[in-house]
Amino acid sequence: MGRRLSSDHFVGRANELQELESAAQASAAERPALILLGGDSGVGKTRLIRELERRLVDDDVLVLRGEAVEQEEGELPYAPLTSALRPLARAADPAFAELSRGSRAQLAALLPGLDDTASPTDSPESSAQVRLFEALLDLLGILSERQPVALFLEDLHWADRSTRTFVSFLARSVRQERLLVVVTYRSDELHRRHPLRPLLSELARLELVRRVDLEPFSRAEVAEILTDILGSDPEEALIDRLYERSEGNALYAEELLAAGLDGRGALPTSLRDAFMLRIERLSPNAQRAARTIAVGRRLDEEVIVEATGIDPVELQSALHEAVAEHVLVPGTDGRLRFRHALLREVLYDDLLPGERGELHLTLARALEPRMGHGDEREAEFAAAVAGHYASAGDQPAALRASVHAALAARDVHAYGEAAELAERALELWPRVAGAENQIPLSRIDLLRLAASAHRQAGDRERAEVLLNRALEDCDVDADVLLRVGLLAQLSRIQWSLNRGVEAVETSERALAMLPAGEPSQERGMLMAWLARTRYLRGRFREAIEDAEPALAIAVETGDQPTEAEVLNTLGMAQIVLGHVDEGVAKLTRAIEIARDTDDLDNLGSAYSNLADSLSLAGRTREALETAREGLAAISRRATRLHEWLELTIAQLAFEAGDWKLMQANLTGSGVPGDRWSIFRFMVEAEVALALGDDARADQRLRQAEPVVASSTEPQWIGWFGALEGEVRRRRYDHVAARAAVEHALGRLEVCTDDVMSIARASAVGARVEAEMARRAHDLGQPTEKRDALARLRIHLSRLDAAAQEGGPVEAAWQAVGKAEMAFARGRNDARLWRRATEQWEAIARPYHAAIMRWREAEAAVEAGERGEAEAPAAQALQTARDLGSRWLIGEVESLIARARLQQAVAPADGASPPADEEEAPFGLTPRELQVLALIAEGATNRQIGAALFMAEKTASVHVSRILSKLGVSSRTQAAAVAHRLRLG
Repeated sequence: MGRRLSSDHFVGRANELQELESAAQASAAERPALILLGGDSGVGKTRLIRELERRLVDDDVLVLRGEAVEQEEGELPYAPLTSALRPLARAADPAFAELSRGSRAQLAALLPGLDDTASPTDSPESSAQVRLFEALLDLLGILSERQPVALFLEDLHWADRSTRTFVSFLARSVRQERLLVVVTYRSDELHRRHPLRPLLSELARLELVRRVDLEPFSRAEVAEILTDILGSDPEEALIDRLYERSEGNALYAEELLAAGLDGRGALPTSLRDAFMLRIERLSPNAQRAARTIAVGRRLDEEVIVEATGIDPVELQSALHEAVAEHVLVPGTDGRLRFRHALLREVLYDDLLPGERGELHLTLARALEPRMGHGDEREAEFAAAVAGHYASAGDQPAALRASVHAALAARDVHAYGEAAELAERALELWPRVAGAENQIPLSRIDLLRLAASAHRQAGDRERAEVLLNRALEDCDVDADVLLRVGLLAQLSRIQWSLNRGVEAVETSERALAMLPAGEPSQERGMLMAWLARTRYLRGRFREAIEDAEPALAIAVETGDQPTEAEVLNTLGMAQIVLGHVDEGVAKLTRAIEIARDTDDLDNLGSAYSNLADSLSLAGRTREALETAREGLAAISRRATRLHEWLELTIAQLAFEAGDWKLMQANLTGSGVPGDRWSIFRFMVEAEVALALGDDARADQRLRQAEPVVASSTEPQWIGWFGALEGEVRRRRYDHVAARAAVEHALGRLEVCTDDVMSIARASAVGARVEAEMARRAHDLGQPTEKRDALARLRIHLSRLDAAAQEGGPVEAAWQAVGKAEMAFARGRNDARLWRRATEQWEAIARPYHAAIMRWREAEAAVEAGERGEAEAPAAQALQTARDLGSRWLIGEVESLIARARLQQAVAPADGASPPADEEEAPFGLTPRELQVLALIAEGATNRQIGAALFMAEKTASVHVSRILSKLGVSSRTQAAAVAHRLRLG
């Protein structure tokens, strides 16, 4: 019997264990948690995890555990996940039967044999991996409904790229699952450029994530470990020697103790020496088997026999010996591995280069026959064989194996690994004579494989380089369809890189290569893509011109995914151009096709597009109900689509005045992706403005700005310009507000059909110019006033044109522009504001209608008709309060206070209105008028605060706002304006 090597007694770590158990309790109460457990090699991470696992099992928690395996980058995709889930799949856990057909099909790619009847639906390249991740989340969610779940992913520092991507996805996607995720990693392995570092930094910012770092054991804890191993109290000298040498590292202390014969022998000088002493005590056969496993990492007995040539009976005895000596441990999968990875590393490094290479070659040949049988470990075997051949230096075999492994990784949606393996094959290609005869792919096919994998893994720049290289190698005359396919892929990548014009030109080049007039699937797909890009660039009529023939081709060729995509585009374009019923019918048909084919991407897209288009047509409530219907049709665990529809609902609920529903759908943390991030930031900026949080609105716009700057889509450009202009206007920086609006309008193409984007930005621009004209009038600056009025007329002409081309929403913005023009000329007309109110009410948008009522009340006050102002002011205030718009509440209450409107509520702060009943110029509030009067008398901030019972800091803020509103830079200038206009 082998000597005891490790302690069976759990030592120390009380605080860390308590924190882990606390996270487990929270997760059991539907507050999912993710723990990042770090520490140096041998510090006790595994022992802590096993203790936690024991306690969780006692609490009826389902524990799933997987370990990453040390491999070269790009190999063994999803190793921790497959090892964690494989026991469930082999046991045919009922949770798999509860999954949707699509989710089972996605998981079958990772766990072959899971469901032979399910076949994965064709997903767009950019979403295939997300579909797999959503299926995994779906499974974890179902499991957690039955009982709390703990998922342990150990040694994440070795994890493949796809596993790291999944961990990021999981952390951002869980909501109320009873799920605890614990990932462990070696802190001492994380060099400056280690790929795990960015993920840890990203995760640490999330609310559900906790970071636990294990420190070395204290001297007392080392003594407790030694006592348990020895069965008696160790001598103080031994404790001192082991503690000093191990520096509190439990593994090192145990190995030093074992190497020193219970502390009585001479201690080795390093951990490496301690490990090698134990290896050298093994019999020759046990040492040979251990060296083979050091190269193969995890091997079953059959492979060990083949690689070592040891008789099976003798091997059994050798392996028993190695297990008894705590060198090897058997895994639940029937394979043997080292007790600790450090021991394997020491033995591997001790091998001579020739010995190491020979073992790699032997293992590659032993494992290669296991490939190609559809085994559940197909991707694992392929990755291992490719790695062994590469390490052995057999370049032809490495080329073949790398291509096989790349294809296997692609089939399980491990695109990062597929890209790296394909790149390895491309590097080997020129070094292998007759490479084209070694593998089933041409060099162009290999370039396409690498490009596609890079694109799906998020490296679109590299994908573009590889596709251009493939185009250079492609014989133009020999294979037209191949070149067309490459150009089609390149166009989509260029679009995703926000190079819209270039993307369209590339697609047009591809289309021109196809025989004219011949309907083909390639032509249909290209025309469908061109139609979509033209729509997104605001060329709605051109989109219809391409979409109609594309639809006919898709129907003729039976290409349902393309048919659904074209119906999506065609329906949107028809609705925004006024053919609403026709467009609704097209989008409804797209929804039917997507539902029949279980195509979640097109289903979510069609619902979202129908809702958005109905909103543009002024059918606000119908749009909101459509979006809610779409959300109900998409599984919550289809995270990407679900979040987009939630954002759509939030935006439409904002317009419809259901701000509780709006807030309920702004709870997501966001999924990476340019369009998703733009949409979220824009919605949140608009909501923040309405709530009166200008700082948050500005923050969100700054986050969206880089992506909007490189976008060619009018929907983002116009919306961003309008919001930024409003933020700057609210801060009385009218010059910056003007620049923001003009920049956006300048970027919108002159020939765009997206009149909504133009109308919205122009309406904000009209407000900015109207205020600048009034300010110039108050300051006696006729030149500036004429310039502002001239600019306002240009905005109004844009609004007139938009109203002619558009529908009721554009007409409402036009009504706003006309009222702003009257305001700018000093003839503020309550009737014009009332007409604008009616326009917004007709399309059920209460927030905009309330703003118009406030402006109507202002106009009535200016005209001296306070009685006419009371009703619209009261209605505006009530709506603002019902919605929760703090900004609008403040504006209306300020108007009510300074105009002494009898039937409306007095200001919340009880400020006394000014003596002058007419509206004060420059938009000054009653409190600001009081402060200005004291400024005119030469009072300091402290004196102003004392006089008006406010803090000196508050007085300073009031003074700054007054200077901004007056358009002056000093208190002296402000006093001069106050005296000249008798404001003080």
